[in-house]
Amino acid sequence: MKASFLDLRRRSKEILRALERNEAVTVLYRGRPKAIMQPLNGGGGPDQAKAADHPAFGLWADRDDLTDVAAHVRRLRRGRVDAL
Repeated sequence: MKASFLDLRRRSKEILRALERNEAVTVLYRGRPKAIMQPLNGGGGPDQAKAADHPAFGLWADRDDLTDVAAHVRRLRRGRVDAL
């Protein structure tokens, strides 16, 4: 299937259906191919990496100041909010 950038916006449902049928979708810009979208194998099965397996996941797990993430974000934003 071929789709322009406008088609990506207006006909996204049809494009997703084509991907579900294991069709590759060629994205065109001004009539020239710019990208190819291909369906994932098995819909996210064992071939797909999980976020928890990424090396950056849990990067700051040993930091004591980040045990409560919501409180940490409040502390970060406090200076901006109080300045208003």
